[in-house]
Amino acid sequence: MIALASTLISSPAADAAHDAAHETAARFEHGAYSVQCPECHVPAGVLCLARRNVHAARRSLYLQSPKSLGLVPLLVGCAR
Repeated sequence: MIALASTLISSPAADAAHDAAHETAARFEHGAYSVQCPECHVPAGVLCLARRNVHAARRSLYLQSPKSLGLVPLLVGCAR
């Protein structure tokens, strides 16, 4: 019961963690952030204009053709 209540009650720490998760995904272009958003027209790697939200159109565009990058290609790309 306590775990359920903690997910429903927002706290500043939980808000900051949620924002950080979205910013990290956008910075490294993971998931839906790897494609341009057709609704708010931001490029890949940029947060949608809606706070802590990914537009449904952006998510469905990503799911149609997801990019699969493993850890090794990311590390090799940074070393070059």
